[in-house]
Amino acid sequence: MNPEASGERSVAAGWIGAAVTGDVIGLPAEILNAARDVQAPPGLTNLPPAPLCLGREAELVRLHEVGDTAIMQASTVHGLGGVGKTTLALAYAHRYRHAYSAVWWINADSPTRIEQSLAELTRRLLPGLTADRDRVAWAMAWLQWHPGWLLVFDNVEAVADLSPYLGALGGGRHLITSRRAVGWPRSMRTLALGTLDAEQAVELIRATAYGETELTVRELQDVRALAAELGYLPLALEQAGAYLRQNPTVTVPAYYRRLPTKLDKAVDGLDAERTIARIWTQTLDALTVRDPRAVELLRTLAWLAPDEVPVGLLEADGVDPDEPAEALGHLAAYSMATVTRDTVSVHRLVQQVLRVNAPEGRREAEQAVVRALGGLDPEAGEWDSLIPQLIALAESRPGGHDDEAVTDLYRRAGWRLDTQGRLARATALLEAVVAQREQSRGELHPDTLATRNNLACAYRAAGDLGRAVPLSETVLAQCERVFGELHPHTLTSRNNLADAYQLAGDLGRAVPLWETVLGQCEQVLGELHPDTLLIRSNLACVYQTAGDPGRAVSLLETVLAQRERVLGELHRDTLTSWQYLADAYRAAGDPGRAVSLLETVLAQRERFLGELHPDTLGTRDSLASALRAAGDPGRAVPLSETVLAQREQVLGELHPHTLTSRNNLACAYLSSGDAGRAVLLFELVLAQREQVLSALHPHTLLSRGNLAQSYAEAGDPVRAVPLLEAVLAQREQVLGEQHPDTLISRQGLALACAMTGRPDRAIPLFEAVAAQYERTLGGAHPTTVAVRNQLARARREAGTG
Repeated sequence: MNPEASGERSVAAGWIGAAVTGDVIGLPAEILNAARDVQAPPGLTNLPPAPLCLGREAELVRLHEVGDTAIMQASTVHGLGGVGKTTLALAYAHRYRHAYSAVWWINADSPTRIEQSLAELTRRLLPGLTADRDRVAWAMAWLQWHPGWLLVFDNVEAVADLSPYLGALGGGRHLITSRRAVGWPRSMRTLALGTLDAEQAVELIRATAYGETELTVRELQDVRALAAELGYLPLALEQAGAYLRQNPTVTVPAYYRRLPTKLDKAVDGLDAERTIARIWTQTLDALTVRDPRAVELLRTLAWLAPDEVPVGLLEADGVDPDEPAEALGHLAAYSMATVTRDTVSVHRLVQQVLRVNAPEGRREAEQAVVRALGGLDPEAGEWDSLIPQLIALAESRPGGHDDEAVTDLYRRAGWRLDTQGRLARATALLEAVVAQREQSRGELHPDTLATRNNLACAYRAAGDLGRAVPLSETVLAQCERVFGELHPHTLTSRNNLADAYQLAGDLGRAVPLWETVLGQCEQVLGELHPDTLLIRSNLACVYQTAGDPGRAVSLLETVLAQRERVLGELHRDTLTSWQYLADAYRAAGDPGRAVSLLETVLAQRERFLGELHPDTLGTRDSLASALRAAGDPGRAVPLSETVLAQREQVLGELHPHTLTSRNNLACAYLSSGDAGRAVLLFELVLAQREQVLSALHPHTLLSRGNLAQSYAEAGDPVRAVPLLEAVLAQREQVLGEQHPDTLISRQGLALACAMTGRPDRAIPLFEAVAAQYERTLGGAHPTTVAVRNQLARARREAGTG
């Protein structure tokens, strides 16, 4: 079985001129203990007011039944925009709030908004904790300690955004609303929500517009006609009812006649979008008469984030603050916005229609954000609440748009996300900065190159290697042209490209490029410069990945001695060298020595960095793998389970390091004799790697090989053989005939053939593997001895031994 190394192999090469690691800092033990000891007050909740939810009784009952029968599984409400997903989830949360220990509403349209909502939970329970990223970690720990809660993730845009939470938080219930109808985990129940039926739609208009007032038969007929005209879409029905309530002298037929048809083709998209467009002008006309400022604010809000825009953002200098407050009140009265004391939210469909028909609001939105952030230090806490507004503006940036002040805010927001370890979320911001730099300063201006490099780093952090690799190649070529071969910017770009090649599994290009970078760093910076030592360390790790543990050990021992001399024994980089050396010892067949080293490194990292620091997690994962290699599954399995849960929490479910931990836990299950759980986990890892990487990525091939071997050890070698044949052919194609991973596949296929009664096929495979191991590892190496024993057994079974 093939585990994976867990150390942080890549060079910190983020922002040219200001490289930042962006690590998540672990919380002190006493703060984490508070997560265990702090009890929630009775009825803890942050729910918005209960909505009017008509015609959804069957869905409410179904949600409750699903919760009772599968409380550990998340329920998803998805469907067409405007059908009332949020209303249904909110109605459910209010109706059954007393069945849960706590009910927490999370605005989930972006990872940043999710974190802000979780940070608010910490503010409620532990007000003294100030840093938002610490608040998120504490909230996660608190939820893990206190089961029985309900988390409502509202308006999820990407399933992957929930990865850090669904896997790590299993002690309560998740209720999710999303427009996404596909892509959910198989374990998640889904509820497809459509429009209302005719009678339900009529009742929604009647209740919203007239309350308890009885309607005549003719009036009900008019309401039915209006409901049909609006396509029974709850959002449109609610807004029409709000208009009629605010304008009691307007009859339903009059409103019906005034519905414009000219906007039917103004929005390309779903019928729901065209329906909203048809009622939009009618409502807008009424708002213009009553409060023109409300219309201006609505057009501004169309270009910002849809949920929880800070009310203070809409206040302009020299304007009475009561004016925007009154305007927001009118928007709420017409159901065009949801307004609280501190925030305002606008439905996405309303935003989409407004963007098409009132593009002038975008300029006001930009100016509002510039007013709020222009004079603030990027390290100020106010930035975190307004970054979602910048991302919304960046994602909707029209071609050719050029605003230096806004672009500078995009750049500063990207820097702040990077310092928080969230560079992957800055891609839209950096794409906008690159476009502006190209337009205003030219393709080869140093600022353009720096930003393009940062964008490539963001793509790499997001796992988007299809864009990261070619952009890194472009940046390197341009830096060589502008700065020269040995300029620091060029060296940084060359290093970034080598890192991208390695992540993409292209060691044939990564190794020589890193060797080139090392030689150039030695020439420019000197043998003992920290950057030179970093490149040397990473090159050693690549040698190990490429199947040359002897060369890796020798180089890592050199780096360790140099770092102890230059940086000291307890420096973070020195500890990293100890971990890498331990990994190399394990790979070279000395797991006992690796365990001893890793236990020392882990104790130091827990002391100085904290339990959840990425370096600590990497060391803990390496120790679990070393324990497994040393034949101690009793310690390896629980440690691997812990690391996986922590990496899901800190890094997310699909982060490469999380996938490594999931693979290693499956290996631990298999080595402990639990083949059933190992098979399920290997199948999951393979599916995720095929999704995130590619079918022929080395890590995907490793997962495919591990899955095949787990089939064999679970007693199904017949199922394993064709999968092992495919993996062997693919590894020979991608990695070469003699690569260690190729040898592992050949050995696994030989074992499966022997198990299926084909010693004639197994023997030549065993002979080839044994000969290669003797050349590379030596005849006394445990791996060589094990293969020789397997060969002897196969010969005995064939009657030739």
